[in-house]
Amino acid sequence: MIDRRLIAYFDWWMLLLTFMIAAIGLTALYSAVNTGLTSGQSFLFTKQLIWYCVGCVVMLAAFLFNYKSYERWAHLFYLFCIGLLVAVLVAGKLGGGSKRWIVVGPFSLQPSEVVKLAVILVLAKYYAKVARAEGLYLKDLITPAVLTAIPIVLIVRQPDLGTAIVVALIAGAITVYVKIERHTLVWLVAGCALTIPLVGFFLKEYQKQRILTFLNPDRDPLGAGYHIIQSKIAIGSGMITGKGFLKGTQNTLNFLPEQHTDFIFSVLAEEWGLAGAAFVLLVFLLLITWGLQIAQRSRDPFGTILSVGVTAMIFWQVFINIGMVMGLMPVVGVTLPFISYGGSSVITMMAGAGLLLNVSMRRFLFEQ
Repeated sequence: MIDRRLIAYFDWWMLLLTFMIAAIGLTALYSAVNTGLTSGQSFLFTKQLIWYCVGCVVMLAAFLFNYKSYERWAHLFYLFCIGLLVAVLVAGKLGGGSKRWIVVGPFSLQPSEVVKLAVILVLAKYYAKVARAEGLYLKDLITPAVLTAIPIVLIVRQPDLGTAIVVALIAGAITVYVKIERHTLVWLVAGCALTIPLVGFFLKEYQKQRILTFLNPDRDPLGAGYHIIQSKIAIGSGMITGKGFLKGTQNTLNFLPEQHTDFIFSVLAEEWGLAGAAFVLLVFLLLITWGLQIAQRSRDPFGTILSVGVTAMIFWQVFINIGMVMGLMPVVGVTLPFISYGGSSVITMMAGAGLLLNVSMRRFLFEQ
């Protein structure tokens, strides 16, 4: 029998914000794959609709069962996702110079997307047990560091630096929220500052070129700088109110690369203008704020940390993607949540939304 309190506590605002962004994403994607030279990709819109239907089922499953049961299965899910990442390196589909997908019949799965949830769950389980008022000491951070480093190393091997950065930022956000003891935090910051200059030795040549292009896109306007330059032209040409739905010239004439995935916000900004782009960012801000409010209202440590992790996942992907398409950050191939094309991304984000709904609607179980 369904507890009537679950219906009374159901978070309709969270559901509304999720579906609102999903609707915006489908509208932008339709334009990105159905105009001018891109009309041959119109089948991608149908596939995205199918993925959203699957995502709704996943979201339903994510909030249907008590989220405390996910705490018990966190490590098993984590190991399963690590196994998928290993399988990608061994027998993954090669595309764009990297192995990121496992092909299952007519569908492709990108395990690096799903592993974000695995890291969030396993860290939430760990920190819920060891967190204390004075903060975590260095010895407390060894286990989460290893749990985070394993998927990051496997993702970098694909290579997929953008997703690896997102996983690291999610883990960092969760850890900072849980609280680190002051002296330990000083040592960690100092250690990171000393090791950052060494990162360049491990970057591949194309990754170095992306950083140089970010600093000066005009150094190679027809090569490495092409993406950023065309994206900035698309965003700027939208002006205040935009050129209108299906009337974006950068998209129509196929000047804008990856217009349905990494640079879909550029399509949106060109057609809807500053007003439309600002509205999309406002909806994202409301979603992120609402996620943090769910974390604040939760009286269960695992539920609180889980909500922070999912919210951090959405925030960092929005932050990096928007910064990337505006030329404020290097191009690292991070998609815009709920809006960019991609089945694995859609399912991961819908599952994350389902977990937030789950924590929100079951907060009464821990209220006094």
